[in-house]
Amino acid sequence: MRLVFPTDTNEGYKSARGAHFGRAKYYTIITLEDGKITDVEGVENPGHVTGGCANAVANIMSLNPNVLIVGGIGSAPAEGFIKAGLDVYFDRVSPTVEDSVKLFLEGKLEKSVGLGTCSKH
Repeated sequence: MRLVFPTDTNEGYKSARGAHFGRAKYYTIITLEDGKITDVEGVENPGHVTGGCANAVANIMSLNPNVLIVGGIGSAPAEGFIKAGLDVYFDRVSPTVEDSVKLFLEGKLEKSVGLGTCSKH
C-alpha cells in the first residue's frame, strides 16, 4: 500500500507534514506491507500554477497512491480524488509523516467523503 503525504521537508518519515497538499514542497511516499514501512520516497512537488487544482490531482495520481493523507483540501480536488478512486484521509494533528502513519495504522484518521475543508477552492 502506498500512502502519499504532502510535506514541507524531504526527510523521509521524519518529514514535516504540509498544511496544503497542492502547495507542499514535497510529497513523501510511504510503502506499507503487513503494517510495516518497507520503503520511503520523497519527490519534489511540480506545482499546480498553470493547471490549477486539477493539475495537483494529476500530480498526486502520477505517484500511484492508494491513499492520500492531508491536513485539509479544497472541494474541487477532493471531488477529483473521489472520481479517480483515491481514498483521502484527514490528519490535522500529526507534525510528521511518522506520527501520521501510526494514526492511519490505528484506524484513527477520518476518511473523506469527497467534501473539501478549505474555503479557498
